[in-house]
Amino acid sequence: MTALTALKLISAKRNYNNSGTQQRRSKMSGKVFEQIELAKCLAAGTTYTKTKHRTVRTEDGFSKSMEIPVRVRAWWWTQENGKFALSIRYGSRVIALSAKSNAVECASYVDLINALATIKSAVDAGELDEHIERASVKLRDGFTK
Repeated sequence: MTALTALKLISAKRNYNNSGTQQRRSKMSGKVFEQIELAKCLAAGTTYTKTKHRTVRTEDGFSKSMEIPVRVRAWWWTQENGKFALSIRYGSRVIALSAKSNAVECASYVDLINALATIKSAVDAGELDEHIERASVKLRDGFTK
């Protein structure tokens, strides 16, 4: 027990009941992080590959876990003036960041990465919870019809 005396031991209980808002915020933050990584790779001239684990059956009847590449679609596109337009998405819905705009204009990949980092910090701080909630409701309504 002498090795454990060097550690600070506490009594803690893990909270497994995240609210819906916290789950949506976490999902959005993860997706924005993927976009940041995609932009960094494109700026460096490399390819970004996200992988997902999938269990498949082999010919022998055994299950085998495989890593499968997943395509990540960019949330930005190039406009006629050569600048990027970045729209923020929750699922298939575009989130309007203000009453009159639904995209952010960026001059280069550096500006794009900085804009995505700013948006990620806003998502983590909860500034976009209201917008994410509206997009989530619209997304769910599409499944019920």
